[in-house]
Amino acid sequence: MGRRKGRTAVLAMLNSLDIEGKPSDTRVVVAMSGGVDSSVTAALLADAGYDVVGITLQLYDDGAAMHRRGACCAGRDIHDARAVAERIGIPHYVLDYERRFKEAVIDRFAQSYVAGETPVPCLECNQSIKFRDLLATARELGAKVLATGHYVASRSLPGGGRALYRAREAERDQSYFLFATTPTQLDLLRFPLGDRTKAETRDLARRFGLAVADKEDSQDICFVPSGHYADVIERLRPGAAAPGEIIDLDGRVLGRHEGIIHFTGIAIGTPLYVVRLDAASRRVVVGPREALRTSRIRLREVNWLGDGTVEQALERHPEVYVKVRSTRPPQSAWLRGGADGGIEVELIASEDGVSPGQACAFYDAPEGQARVLGGGVIAATMAMPTAKQAFGADLAAAH
Repeated sequence: MGRRKGRTAVLAMLNSLDIEGKPSDTRVVVAMSGGVDSSVTAALLADAGYDVVGITLQLYDDGAAMHRRGACCAGRDIHDARAVAERIGIPHYVLDYERRFKEAVIDRFAQSYVAGETPVPCLECNQSIKFRDLLATARELGAKVLATGHYVASRSLPGGGRALYRAREAERDQSYFLFATTPTQLDLLRFPLGDRTKAETRDLARRFGLAVADKEDSQDICFVPSGHYADVIERLRPGAAAPGEIIDLDGRVLGRHEGIIHFTGIAIGTPLYVVRLDAASRRVVVGPREALRTSRIRLREVNWLGDGTVEQALERHPEVYVKVRSTRPPQSAWLRGGADGGIEVELIASEDGVSPGQACAFYDAPEGQARVLGGGVIAATMAMPTAKQAFGADLAAAH
């Protein structure tokens, strides 16, 4: 009986962040981008009595971006974050992460884009900058957790550790960009807004008297001030815009382009869509819309957040629900081991517009606050067989 009481006492000492100890004895570093979400996160924790320290990362210095509406992580946002910290009475520091950001995010983005992929720089920023470098800095400052304003939820598991879940408000859910978060990192991360709506967050900002209550959300890629990716790529990779051929699925030359980083589409009688980019030969392969349908995806850099190991999961050939773009709902798929020992996803209904470089996140349910099971970066896609190919396969099977 005494042992049970002791366990109850320990559990009772956990605060609202699932950390043992009083809030006043719990230091929390909050990543403050200067927007309303991270500002409210800091205000909520300070109001709850936690020892809050705000940190803003100087990620890049681009004069055009500093004054562009919808930009983030630049001059104006640093000013706003500092003003919020002063308003809620917490210390605030600005750390120069420009070199790290360029190497880990901007350069990798350019390399992937030039290779004909569709990279997701926010994924790399979260994993390499915020949840690795900043998390390490938070621990050096004596913080027990790092809190962010992401719309995603994490909860403790009965057997220990924590699990990641989609946000309460589906339209705001950011789990697609966070699937690469490791179990070890999850133990040290908290997301106070995951169970709130954006409207509730703005109401809280007004209640706390924060000047950023009605500030616009950041949009697009923060380090592309003009919104034109090709401009940034040409500056970082001179010569990347070399011209080349446009060919159809049968290899026939249909025309020429001024660089694959500029290419968007072509219309010759009927609309043709970019099926794939061959960066090595500078060729753009185009075809009809049905050629965009993808049935199987090969992944790289897979991170598993489900129960057990990914190898154990593959033995069960589980049905999962996957998102191949942040704006699309999860759809049914099978998780399988690839012939080369890698991991593949077989889309039950197939999907179009799936490109190498994009993220593929796994969930245990198609809607609601589903648990995030992990994900990977799309290395290659395999097209759904055409009706002609399927008919031929059926004939071969019949004989």
